[in-house]
Amino acid sequence: MAPKTLETKDCIKLLNELKCEQGTDRQRQLGIRNHCIALLMLDAGLRVGEVVKLRIGDLFYNSQPVRSIIIRKEISKSKRERQIPVSERLAEALKNCGETIWSGLIINSSSFCFYNNDAYKSMTTRQVERIISSAAERALGRPIHPHVLRHTFASRLMKVCDIRTVQELLGHKCVSSTQVYTHPDEEDKRKAINDVEKNSSSTHD
Repeated sequence: MAPKTLETKDCIKLLNELKCEQGTDRQRQLGIRNHCIALLMLDAGLRVGEVVKLRIGDLFYNSQPVRSIIIRKEISKSKRERQIPVSERLAEALKNCGETIWSGLIINSSSFCFYNNDAYKSMTTRQVERIISSAAERALGRPIHPHVLRHTFASRLMKVCDIRTVQELLGHKCVSSTQVYTHPDEEDKRKAINDVEKNSSSTHD
């Protein structure tokens, strides 16, 4: 069975809900943080366990957001280092975090990126799961697990590049783990039906 993924419109709804541009300064700060967390999974394919172990030095270099994230082998599930280019919107999210949350921490590269009150104690995967799930409940009318964001990233990649590249970006040890994303999702099926309909119409014109 193919992993569950989100359609583009649902991704946008979820990201907007997480961003939380209204509210107190504290709520807006948390929104910037939560939006960035989601993009690290949606645009870079990180596992939730990798996200919470990221340190400032992983995302910033010379006080600037990195252009590629290096997932250190000690935080990778596969125990293999991998490098992931940063998308434009993820770069913007990192910049926002740097300006609003990490401004006093960037010089200390060993601080965790995502924490509650103590920068030397990271958030837990359970906390991230609750944040994503409750935001999805509000935005989409149903809860989702953070892995759905990683699955969505992987499924998008499969449409534009070869399976070996996807394997490297996801950090899979075996290509068989990546092959699950070769299954068509709902968007693929809808596009196929629409294409058939268009071709059929043009044939009869």
